[in-house]
Parts: sequence; C-alpha cells; structure tokens
Amino acid sequence: MQGKILLVEDEKTLAKALKFTLEKEGFAVAVAYDGEEATQALTADPPDLVVLDLMLPKLDGYEVCRRLRRTSDVPIIMLTARNEDIDKILGLELGADDYMTKPFNTRELLARIKAILRRTGQMDAGGRKMIRMGSLQMDLIRHRVTVEDREVPLTAREYALLSFLLPIRGGSIPGSNCSNRYGAMVFAVTRGRLMCISGI
Repeated sequence: MQGKILLVEDEKTLAKALKFTLEKEGFAVAVAYDGEEATQALTADPPDLVVLDLMLPKLDGYEVCRRLRRTSDVPIIMLTARNEDIDKILGLELGADDYMTKPFNTRELLARIKAILRRTGQMDAGGRKMIRMGSLQMDLIRHRVTVEDREVPLTAREYALLSFLLPIRGGSIPGSNCSNRYGAMVFAVTRGRLMCISGI
C-alpha cells in the first residue's frame, strides 16, 4: 500500500472514478461526501493526505481545512471549479499544500499526490510508505524503525503506537481514540514529545 488518502468530494460520479484510479495505484482510499463527514473521518482514522473539494454541503472545504490545521499538518490538495486567484490564495493561506482547478488531468493529480508524499517524507522514491521525523525513519511496509540509520528494536505495541502518533505530531488526539486501539492513554503530542502517556 502506498498510503492512505481521504477523498472529500460531493460529486459521487467523480468521487467513484477518483477512488478507482487511486486504488489502482496502490492507495487505500476513504471517501467523504460533505464537510461534516470529512471532519469525522479525519478524527476517526487520520489519512496520509487529503484531496479536498471546496464546494461541499454542510461545511465548505475552506472550513474543513481551517479545522484540520488546528490539530494536524497532514498534506491537503484542494480541488475546485473556482479558478480565481483570490480563491487559490485563500486556500493556500489556510494551509493547503496544493490547488487544482476542475476539470483536471487525473495523471497530474496522481503525480502531485506522490510528489507531496515524497516531500513530506511519507513515501520514498520507490513508492514505499515512509514516515520521517528528523533522524527517525519508519518503514510502514517492512515494519522497521531506524534512528540515524541504526535499527531500533520495538515491541509490536510500541511499533503500533509510534505509527499512530507520528503522522499527527504537533497535534492532539482524544485519549479514548488511542486507548481503544492500543490500551494506552495519550493526552497530547507536541514538538515530537509525548506530554502524557500511561498504560503501555
């Protein structure tokens, strides 16, 4: 698997086509059809990248982006039929990493997704899913963790917890979200440190 993508698009025909294309490329894809569904999906199962339409029911893409940036630095590519410069500027200022206007070339979208994942350290040049933070590198395919190129032995629970926490570094999560998965209680993660963790 190359990575996990949340696709937020209310046009169901387009969403279905993009989901098929992304899955064919090896990505795991979750789909949300409105802004509220998107914010719930982001909290329940954080993705590696978000493809976010702007014109959404309930909450528009700008508001989804604004809320997401309060707790996460996950990459965001905005998709929209709006092509005015002010719309692009606003999206980028709110924290989007890239912006594409409809209609767009699907191959170009794929290329941008892969480029962003490589740039943010979540995929290497060979397409393997990676997470990097400083000198720490986690290979999510081989289940290996290295620091300064030296492998770090971890228990299964330690590895699972680290793989859950690293993508949301700089943000915070509900303790129950983590405790339900790993039997641990985590209150916050900031500047790469666990502020409070127990029950490991």
